[in-house]
Amino acid sequence: MLPDGDLQLALRYAPTLMFDENEPFYPVRVGVTAFRAAGASPSFRRRFAFDDERLDAIVEYAIYWDYDITHLYELEHVWVWVGKDGAVLDCEASFHGKALKGLLEDRSNLDGQRVRLYSQPGKHAFSPLVDAFKLLPDASRSCGEDAGKDGLLATAAFQGAYDTSPDIDRDVREYLQRHRFAPAWRFAPYELSEELFASWEELRREVPARIAARLGDIREALRGGGEAG
Repeated sequence: MLPDGDLQLALRYAPTLMFDENEPFYPVRVGVTAFRAAGASPSFRRRFAFDDERLDAIVEYAIYWDYDITHLYELEHVWVWVGKDGAVLDCEASFHGKALKGLLEDRSNLDGQRVRLYSQPGKHAFSPLVDAFKLLPDASRSCGEDAGKDGLLATAAFQGAYDTSPDIDRDVREYLQRHRFAPAWRFAPYELSEELFASWEELRREVPARIAARLGDIREALRGGGEAG
């Protein structure tokens, strides 16, 4: 269970996410870790130093989707540096396995204590600038002909927690092809609601069960039983 102090901190500094108007998939859980001393992220390959005397906490948001447009299972991150005076000192966000600066130099994407970040259509990488996505050669293709191409994604954060197979990858690919779309490149704000928040350990335990449930939904949908969850 997420301690109340960490929950309130996470809610206060939760980023405002900007989603494409045609986006088919939205976050379903957010695993929160609040760092108040130097340490390693439990879900991303990086460490945090506390070498700024102004720093009070670093809030890590491990944001989970059941689906990315090219695969089943999606985890992206936002990190917010909180000062002792309550100000946002910095922000970073995940961008295809790397960390990208999330706070513009002029801080124009900061509304009070909330950083505004754009989510890549279908793929969900974060950036403070939409044009960063348009520089990716496959930005539109990923949402169209490449939908589902990666099947069930396996990452280091959940190594050994679940398995994939050619049959699973085929089903995921067929299902996600039904959700292919053309990005509008117009974005609307999305606020992370309190019911999505959990500790990282809670989310880590939930993910394999969520994947199994979605695979069951996909098989039913492909066999004419309806729409996957």
